Amino acid sequence: MNKILKSKDAAYKLKMAEAFYEQKKWGKAMTIYEDVLPYYKTTPQFQDIYYKYAYTAYNQKDYTNAENLFKTFLESFPNSPRSEEMEYMRAYTFYKQSPKAELDQTNTYKAISYFQTFINTHPQSVRVNEAMRLVDELRKKLEVKEYKSAMLYYNLGEFRAAGVSFSTLLDNYPESNSADQYKFMAIKSFYRFAELSIASKKAERFREVIEHANNFIERFPESKYRKEVEDYITSSNSEIQKFSNNEQVKTTT
Repeated sequence: MNKILKSKDAAYKLKMAEAFYEQKKWGKAMTIYEDVLPYYKTTPQFQDIYYKYAYTAYNQKDYTNAENLFKTFLESFPNSPRSEEMEYMRAYTFYKQSPKAELDQTNTYKAISYFQTFINTHPQSVRVNEAMRLVDELRKKLEVKEYKSAMLYYNLGEFRAAGVSFSTLLDNYPESNSADQYKFMAIKSFYRFAELSIASKKAERFREVIEHANNFIERFPESKYRKEVEDYITSSNSEIQKFSNNEQVKTTT
């Protein structure tokens, strides 16, 4: 490597970079490409050199650097036949940086955004189906994160926050296979919230539970949770009636 880098012969250096690239010795290839790029900046070869240079970063799993290099390629060669590939790969680097559901999902949102832009701007691309599959996978991860957040509220006894979170989760992912579960958990959360409310708020909040429960039955008539939801309607009506009877007794007294 020292001999190569000390050489004044740019063509020799490029030849060695290409050889290392073919051998998948990405680190060595990258080092030499970096050294030789300035010599070829105004030549027709520059685009191909930069293309391979970007992939040396990607193939070393340096996705942050690779994303920046793919972006620079697009800016430098917007009309290149490889621009579609570079757009896809830029999105893919964010996909590769998307962490497990419990962690910050900034890169997941970026990946979805760039893949969606790719799909919209290249509807005929052979990469569209894969891009759509990856978007679905990433959205599922976001769904899992929101579900865990809602469950955390429930387990901490923050029942109103849990109910709102499960309702939002359903709004965000209405076609989810777990949609009826999210609605059921919202009802369960709001019921617990009503139970723990002060007396003057109980009737109003149990009526809200009934409203949510009736919406559930209308939307998910075949759900496995239907019987439990009907039980929440019965219990809520009983609580409302109890509260009404207490009010009547107070009035009579």
